[in-house]
Amino acid sequence: MMIIRDYQNADWDSIERIHDRARKIELCLAGLSDAFLPLSIAAEREGLFDYPGLFVAECEGQVVGFTACTEEELAWLYVDPASMRKGIGRSLATHAMAMFPRIRYIEVLRGNEPAIALYQSLGFRAIGIEKGNMPGNERYSVEVCTFSR
Repeated sequence: MMIIRDYQNADWDSIERIHDRARKIELCLAGLSDAFLPLSIAAEREGLFDYPGLFVAECEGQVVGFTACTEEELAWLYVDPASMRKGIGRSLATHAMAMFPRIRYIEVLRGNEPAIALYQSLGFRAIGIEKGNMPGNERYSVEVCTFSR
């Protein structure tokens, strides 16, 4: 059984492990493996704890995923690779959108087809592609697919 709850400080080690494993997969899909930064750096540079919504998914007492959002954007969504394709990402996104019903915007690294398929199944539609520098690791250029609902 899965529960979604607010992040607690005791969840740090779990979300750090989840992010670092899942982020490497995400960056590989986008052809940006060298751009990896561990959560211990990315969280500060990208203001993870400044988001008004920060939620974790827990199964059998273990944190298996997390998401962070503003009132209008779903900005972070990571699931432990060992738990992917089990509805955890969908549940986290759905929870965030229920808590913040004005969420209308998502950016996905170009090439991250699993995330694109998830967001499209949740009613998001592609609105364009933006190019720029990677937030938190500006040495790297990125292309993101933008979605709205």
